[in-house]
Amino acid sequence: MSANLPTPTQPQALEEPRTLTHVLYALHTITWFSGGIFSVIAIIINMVKFPDLPNAFYRSHWRWQSRTFWFALIAFVVTFPLWLVFVFPGWFAWCLIGLWYLYRCLRGWINFNDGRPMPTPETAS
Repeated sequence: MSANLPTPTQPQALEEPRTLTHVLYALHTITWFSGGIFSVIAIIINMVKFPDLPNAFYRSHWRWQSRTFWFALIAFVVTFPLWLVFVFPGWFAWCLIGLWYLYRCLRGWINFNDGRPMPTPETAS
C-alpha cells in the first residue's frame, strides 16, 4: 500500500512546490496592482510552507522571495519620512524600491523557470 505514496524524489512530489513557487512569484510580481496585499499573502504562504520544501533548490528560491519582501518592507519604512518632508522625494524613493522589488521578482522567476537556484548569503561572493 505504501508503494503508491510519492517519495520526495518522484516527479509528483516535486510538482506541488513547483506550481506553488510559480504562484508565489506571480503574487510577488503583480503586487503593485494590489497595494502590497498579494505580497503579504505570498509571504505568509512562504513562511508556513517553507519547512515542507523537498530540496535546496526550492529553499533557495523561497528564501530569495522572503528576503526580497522583508528588505523592501524595511526600505519602505525607512524612507517613509521622506513623504513627510515633500511628496516628490517619497514618491521617488518608493518608485526606486518598487522597481528593485520587481527586478528581484522577475530575476528569481526567470532563474526558477530555467532550473537555476538563487544565490544565498552563504554562497554569494
